[in-house]
Amino acid sequence: MLLSFIFCYAITTLAMPFFIKYMHQKQFGQAIREEGPAWHQAKSGTPAMGGLVFLGASVVTILMMSIVQQHWSNSAWSLVIALLFFGGIGFADDFLKIFKKQNEGLSSKQKFVLQLLGSALMSFIFVLFGLEVEIPIFNIASLSHPILIFFFLLFWITGFSNAFNLTDGLDGLSSGCGIISFAAYLIMALQAGEQGIALFCVTMIAALLGFILFNVKPAKIFMGDVGSLALGAVLAVLSLLIGNPWTLLFAGIIYVAETASVILQVASFKLTGKRIFKMSPIHHHFEMLGWSEWKVDLVFWAVQIIGALIAIAIF
Repeated sequence: MLLSFIFCYAITTLAMPFFIKYMHQKQFGQAIREEGPAWHQAKSGTPAMGGLVFLGASVVTILMMSIVQQHWSNSAWSLVIALLFFGGIGFADDFLKIFKKQNEGLSSKQKFVLQLLGSALMSFIFVLFGLEVEIPIFNIASLSHPILIFFFLLFWITGFSNAFNLTDGLDGLSSGCGIISFAAYLIMALQAGEQGIALFCVTMIAALLGFILFNVKPAKIFMGDVGSLALGAVLAVLSLLIGNPWTLLFAGIIYVAETASVILQVASFKLTGKRIFKMSPIHHHFEMLGWSEWKVDLVFWAVQIIGALIAIAIF
């Protein structure tokens, strides 16, 4: 595990400066949406697609370690497939926005359909690899009917892919939350004796620790959809493979809160014409209250740590 960590961390930290320099030279910067806080416009032009580097480092490490250590189970390979497919969706979106200068990238409908296809693919992979998925219900029963599990996977994987994407709105916020979530699942995987899953989690932690050096305020690079869509989907798959998806409601409590804030904001405005939050997702609400990005990051990370500890205790 230590070798995987060192190798992935080294690739990410060594490759990222060259990627940032290349993006600056080509003037491939992120366009900041006008709907966000006005002061975020100062970030316009910051390179994005950093997820391409740390996901690439992860995949290279996984391929090498699978040859050297022979610890990669079917569960671990299913995580790699989720990483590649949802990372591919994010890459297509980022590519259109940044390289092709199409501000909106993929349409929301196109992205949603592709995410559903990716979730359906993971259902097929589970069957192909002989991975059993059960959804525990109040510790007294479990959801095991194939059709119900299929629709649950569509909802769960697509939902958390988008939830992580919503969280990626402040310098360092989502990358820090991701480190905490993967650390929680590393502990759970070790408790369950899932060596392959544990090695995957170690690799992702190393990748994100390498990335966050360049992503904390003032961010030198953003992860982009290529990173956020992939990480959210992979965490959802992790929670399924570990045998208790409900742990992600706690280990990913910030993703849940960010998504809930958007849903509540839209519902409230449509029903009453009034907004609950000053701005959604909720991290912008606290910014509008006068919190600095660092304060939002630290408080949200602390909440995520508490949630992760609860998830481990539940597991």
